[in-house]
Amino acid sequence: MLAALLIAGGALAHAAWNIVLKAAPAGGIRFVGLTVAVGVVALAPLGAPSLVADLTAAPALTGVLVVSGLLHCGYFLLLQRAYAVADVSVVYPLARGTGPLLSVVAAVLLLGERPAPLALIGAAVVIAGVVVIGLAGARAATASEGAPTAPITDARSRRARGLLLGSAVGILIAGYTLVDAIAVTIADLDPLGYFWGSLVVQLVILGPTLLTRPRSTAATLRRHVRAVLAVGILSPLAYVLVLAAYQFAPVAIVAPAREASVVLVALAGWLLFREPHPAQRLIGSAVVLAGVALLASG
Repeated sequence: MLAALLIAGGALAHAAWNIVLKAAPAGGIRFVGLTVAVGVVALAPLGAPSLVADLTAAPALTGVLVVSGLLHCGYFLLLQRAYAVADVSVVYPLARGTGPLLSVVAAVLLLGERPAPLALIGAAVVIAGVVVIGLAGARAATASEGAPTAPITDARSRRARGLLLGSAVGILIAGYTLVDAIAVTIADLDPLGYFWGSLVVQLVILGPTLLTRPRSTAATLRRHVRAVLAVGILSPLAYVLVLAAYQFAPVAIVAPAREASVVLVALAGWLLFREPHPAQRLIGSAVVLAGVALLASG
């Protein structure tokens, strides 16, 4: 029951910050760095003492934090780029479907997890649902996005970019899912402290960009202050809830179940961003919900 509540809360927070990220004009690497800085500050009071205690006992685990920070940083930057050039209801479902698929495979092969057959069926159904959503066509670019004279060709190109970038984001998701699950299960690190440490690594990577041109950084913050705060708070919250869920349920269950957020994002793509083919995307959403129900019963 607790795992289900953690997963549901994480899915809601995750969907919310992705919608905010898509709604805000692309802010580039400075936007990402600012959101990471907000997360570091917000989680520091609880995360720092926990991380210090864990690393004092096992300093060698610093390497895991570095790998996690690199993967999360690459994921965030690539996701922002994907949202700038493709539809959120193409990129997000494909990313969130590819990630769990690879996560389940890795959990079985590398971590020795043996989820129940019904749960594996549920994972497959979740993945099938997000694929149905992701394969819906993309809208043509608007004038502000530099739409060419051939909107049909542009729509196909936009869809192709969404498919490619969404899949690439999914690979990074699978990578950090596996690393982070090992950290909070096998290594028994505290989820809050561990993820705060991962955020610190990300800030070290992105910090020089924020500091080299402070006026540009300040201008980005002024333009996107609400989005920076929302993403900076909701993104860490969403993931800490998922990390906590790993301590109560196997990775092969948690990773696909959290993808219920694709339903909310698919609806946002239709209602907020006027993306096409709502029927196909809602059918895919229903498939996702059915898969989540199977996961819960498994």
